[in-house]
Amino acid sequence: MSNNDIFVEKLRSSGLRPTKQRIEICKLLFDRENTFHFTINDLNNILNKKNIEKISLATIYNTVHTLKKKGYLKEIPMNCNQIYFDTNTSHHHHFFDLSTNQLLDMKDSDVGNIIIKKKIPGKKIKSIEVLVKIANNN
Repeated sequence: MSNNDIFVEKLRSSGLRPTKQRIEICKLLFDRENTFHFTINDLNNILNKKNIEKISLATIYNTVHTLKKKGYLKEIPMNCNQIYFDTNTSHHHHFFDLSTNQLLDMKDSDVGNIIIKKKIPGKKIKSIEVLVKIANNN
């Protein structure tokens, strides 16, 4: 099965019609060896520089959020107005470089045991993901 066929299947299984623009989005997201961390604006800028044909911001936004709902992407909220997405949907942690706004993966083995003492009635912990913010050593 070719990568394009895989992208078409991802889109269809997410309930999206596999248009040329959406396949281009999938190529950029999934046709790579390493994890890709991005914001919607990052993705829009990369696609605008790469493509001859314009892909609307609405198409990018809707495609990314639909792929996230299906489980193909992980959402990483940084603050109330900055959301990153991650093509690595496995459980893992992150460094966030404050000087470059770059998100970097950390393995579970990079983090020691975490003990959560507070309990919330009627709730259980689903997962714990550590975000370590780093800056230049100045």
